[in-house]
Amino acid sequence: MTAPVFANSALVKAPERFVLREAPWRQRALWVRYGLYLGAASGPVLIDTGYTSHALHDAGRSAALRFYGRALGASLQPRGQPVPFLARHGLRPEEITTVVVTHFHADHVSGLRLFPNARFIAARAGWDALRAHGTLGNLRHAVFPELLPPDFADRLDPIERKPAVRTDHGTAYDLMGDGALLALPLPGHAVGHVGLLFTRLAKPLLYAVDTQWMLAALPAPRRPGFPAMLVATDRAAQARSCDLVAGVAAAGGDVLLCHDPTPTIYDEAAPCA
Repeated sequence: MTAPVFANSALVKAPERFVLREAPWRQRALWVRYGLYLGAASGPVLIDTGYTSHALHDAGRSAALRFYGRALGASLQPRGQPVPFLARHGLRPEEITTVVVTHFHADHVSGLRLFPNARFIAARAGWDALRAHGTLGNLRHAVFPELLPPDFADRLDPIERKPAVRTDHGTAYDLMGDGALLALPLPGHAVGHVGLLFTRLAKPLLYAVDTQWMLAALPAPRRPGFPAMLVATDRAAQARSCDLVAGVAAAGGDVLLCHDPTPTIYDEAAPCA
């Protein structure tokens, strides 16, 4: 089976203790990963979009999104932006017909407007929560509906409608219909937050997205630190998801996280510091 490949869209510098409880106060440059899967019969599949200028620099952003960008201090990585990343794999944005949206935080949906021909596989629960929350509710959880294409609802392909399959880690959803790429619910960080389980690699891979920020958290498992934990919609559910991800690693599977700064075999290239 073809393994996914991940790019780093940005660096976000923060004390390690902000994202990992009881960690040192040393400054770390966290990554903002998103991925590309070329093993689906239906064509290339993008996994989130990372940060793009749409969230951090473009004119016309709301005051809330401008404040968010300044407070975050993210540094975009030109090589890791979607257009050049896809070009290195012989693709243009117009050729992407499927984007899996693991959840609706800004660093995962910032570039969705780049893909005019894509269907968006995402949790209906997450979409419903986004629409139900007011401006302040969405802002508290780093959700900015203005980043989504105006026709997102028409292009939504809900994860919950995909075939459900049993795994050693609970019920998952078969995204491509061949059992090779499963969406595994990992609740707590965000409503509808899912990880992606690649089942047919030499070693199974769980892309656990934002269940944790640092791979160093897995053995215990340790919990996210303050203020990162404030983003969570359900801390008890996130703790259970942390335990599940730690169990995957303990059973010999590979685990990849969105923000861990350690290069892995699934990363296209290390970012500039």
